[in-house]
Amino acid sequence: MRRDHRGTHSLRGRLTLVNVALLALGIVAATAVSLMGMRHYLLDNVDSELLASRNALQGAGLTQKQIDSLSAIGALRDKYDPERAAARALPRADTVLVALDPKGQPIAFAGVAPTRRQLELASAVDDPAVFAGSAEAHDLKLDGDAYRAVGARIADGTFVLTATSTESVHGAIKKALRLDLALGTVLLTFLAVATMLGTRHRLRPLEDMVETASAIAEGDLTRRVPGSRDPVTETEQLRVALNSMLHQVESAFETREHSAAQLRQFVADASHELRTPLSAIRGYLQLYDKEMLREPAERTRALARMIAEADRMGRLVEELLTLARLDQQPRLRLCSVDLSALVRDAADDLRAQQPQRPLDVRADGAMVVHGDESGLRQVVGNLLANIRAHTPADAPVRVELAREEGAGDRAVRLVVADEGPGMAREDADRIFDRFFRAAGGGSQPAGSGLGMAIVRAVVASHGGAVTVETGPGKGLSVTVALPAAHT
Repeated sequence: MRRDHRGTHSLRGRLTLVNVALLALGIVAATAVSLMGMRHYLLDNVDSELLASRNALQGAGLTQKQIDSLSAIGALRDKYDPERAAARALPRADTVLVALDPKGQPIAFAGVAPTRRQLELASAVDDPAVFAGSAEAHDLKLDGDAYRAVGARIADGTFVLTATSTESVHGAIKKALRLDLALGTVLLTFLAVATMLGTRHRLRPLEDMVETASAIAEGDLTRRVPGSRDPVTETEQLRVALNSMLHQVESAFETREHSAAQLRQFVADASHELRTPLSAIRGYLQLYDKEMLREPAERTRALARMIAEADRMGRLVEELLTLARLDQQPRLRLCSVDLSALVRDAADDLRAQQPQRPLDVRADGAMVVHGDESGLRQVVGNLLANIRAHTPADAPVRVELAREEGAGDRAVRLVVADEGPGMAREDADRIFDRFFRAAGGGSQPAGSGLGMAIVRAVVASHGGAVTVETGPGKGLSVTVALPAAHT
């Protein structure tokens, strides 16, 4: 089931908001810088024109009367030149010029009386002398409109104030602002859509991981996160790591299930094995309690049978404890052990128990390994006990101990082989299973079925390996390979 995360709380929504917010800040910053630069450039042009006009007026050295005379001459020339008069009759509508006497009162200039706008300009300046002495243009408000103004002082002390409207500058800035806002909105919308689509594609592996985790939580341990056609390094690394973890989880679960099944089987087999001697002992005790064993020979035989069953039960419990300790991977008491001495001791025990059995022992010289002496002695003893229990008493036995020199570490190889009836392949595959017993041809009763399991567990705890070669009528050969002690 796919979970579609929406809203600002999702990673996709947050990435989109962050990208849009960052772009919005960038657009605002860029717009502010560009508009300030544009305003500075346009106002600088206006100021340049005003200052140039003031400098030209002051540099001419004319008085007001001379300017009025020049204006009269110009008016007379315009009378006979209508085209030139029409051109001069079109002054800049955004420029205001007013003349002030030395006392700061508006006066006629160039033969023209001051208008209302000129009077408003004159009243906007508090001190014409200070205003005319300034080297910069100043901002003024005339009837609510923005102006830039400069002052000039001509030769007779008359002040001339000139102001140019900056409404066109502010209008141009407002138009540029609206254009920038429109373009910014389009860019933000495009970025939001592109980010949503891009994150949807890039975050698809995370959604696949959510689906996989949900499927595994529902019990499907075989699910894995699929690969992407266009993988991103980080998500691909996460996918590989997650799949590796899921593989480990699946393996651990299967191992646990297998161990639980083995434990249940082990408990069932142990209960069955223990029930047999307990039933026998209980039966003899009931016979004794009901006084059905009246003859001394019968009581002696019953007592001997109970002791034998108790011994059998004791051996079974000891073997179970041994396997339990080995399963817990205990810390071995390692030391240098002469495996040749252990083999010769076990061979002497077999000769004492079955003197008629042909026994060939090839364990000359010291063969030292680094291991637990009691565990290795039990390995050799169990292998020979297995032969004693499952082969005829006259079946030949060969015990060979040799050192192997290979490409890797040196190893000591122990071979215990008999010429008994052998085993079928299906039985040989289960020879190391706990409580497994195959029919034997020896005179001794079958054991508990734990001997070979103990052999494999002890050898594995020493870092070695056990292999079996057998077949019907071909006898049984067990090979134990142990790492040799480093000298």
